[in-house]
Amino acid sequence: MGQQSLVGTYRLVSQDVTVDGTPAYPLGKAPHGYLTVTPNLFIVFYVGDSRKFGASADEKARLLDSMSAWAGKYRVEGDKVIISVDTSWTEVFTGKEQVRSFTVSGNRLMLQGGPTPFPNDPSKTSTVRQVWEKTE
Repeated sequence: MGQQSLVGTYRLVSQDVTVDGTPAYPLGKAPHGYLTVTPNLFIVFYVGDSRKFGASADEKARLLDSMSAWAGKYRVEGDKVIISVDTSWTEVFTGKEQVRSFTVSGNRLMLQGGPTPFPNDPSKTSTVRQVWEKTE
């Protein structure tokens, strides 16, 4: 599968995360978001399933912890997409490569990542499996 097969905009259908082998729900059980893949850029943004407007500094900080966003140029090598992240929501991925195995089936894209340090606690290891549905 080449780079062109990934190009499009996708809606998040499901996300399965494990932290140190245990199922985890850092963004709730039904996060939602979008992934846009252009011929040159990989852009992902998704949020937790129960976000509320934040007025205080603590509430705003919780909003930051209930989302994920990052972007960068990418390349495809076999069944892997390698993203050279040049911007991320908490800078945790900035300047690093994100590697995801991928499969495309009809209008669905499955991405599998990890094991990698868990962004909320780098002393732990996480894996993630996401299913995205193409919207255009």
